[in-house]
Amino acid sequence: MQQFSLWQVLVLAIVQGVTEFLPVSSDGHLAVVEPLLWNSNQPRPESLDLTIVLHLGTLGSILVFYRRQIFELLTDDRRVLWLIFLGTLPLVFIVLPLKLLLGDTFDLYLKNVLLAGFMLPVTGAALIWSAHSGGGNRDYRQLHWRDSLLIGLAQAAAILPGLSRSGSTISAGLGLGMTRKAAATYSFLLAIPALAGAGGYEVLSILRHGAQFSAAPGDLAIGAAVSFVVGLGALSVLSRVIERGRLSYFGWYCIGLGAVVVALNWPQ
Repeated sequence: MQQFSLWQVLVLAIVQGVTEFLPVSSDGHLAVVEPLLWNSNQPRPESLDLTIVLHLGTLGSILVFYRRQIFELLTDDRRVLWLIFLGTLPLVFIVLPLKLLLGDTFDLYLKNVLLAGFMLPVTGAALIWSAHSGGGNRDYRQLHWRDSLLIGLAQAAAILPGLSRSGSTISAGLGLGMTRKAAATYSFLLAIPALAGAGGYEVLSILRHGAQFSAAPGDLAIGAAVSFVVGLGALSVLSRVIERGRLSYFGWYCIGLGAVVVALNWPQ
């Protein structure tokens, strides 16, 4: 079986580390970038294991960057754990059944480049609106259970390629009157079970199908480390951008990229 080379793993790790946190859709970018890295005349390797290690890298970024807030969740803010549990339910009861029912068809659907092109401007519009709304004065600790479910629905919708998970959840939080900082913090706290669950699902898929490594084990480890370091940098950048109310920059980028992707992939 063909394998991803180290340079291909590094490119995908950088794309994953940057776009997992910046509100520009990691799945959308991976759907666009991954086909460019592989010779169209050769079959592309299954990348479940690569997906897992890159997600583990970005999950590690969240755990390190938000370590203080996570510690508070386990001590003084245990009520927020209940909110995060509720916010994760839409993924469990909407996305997981679709993956189980449709299997590989669902995965191919999520890698559809043309769909990513159409969804990127939707992300862009949400970010531009968020930048102008300014948010409110609520902290994430003040959310009600209905608020958490609504943010969770926004996260579940972001399974579509081109819809940013962080962009969707931060926009939803701002729409519910949260401060910019609180919306971003809650978005990434909510990402912890989402990323861990996605990784666990992919591990089970590998065990069930007995898939081989899509890259050398050492290259996979390097990819995880790169996505971790790049993810930390992306989180730092995003926190400053959000506090300054500059999300519209990412919004216009998504709209422009979406238009280019649609133009290049529109059926002839």
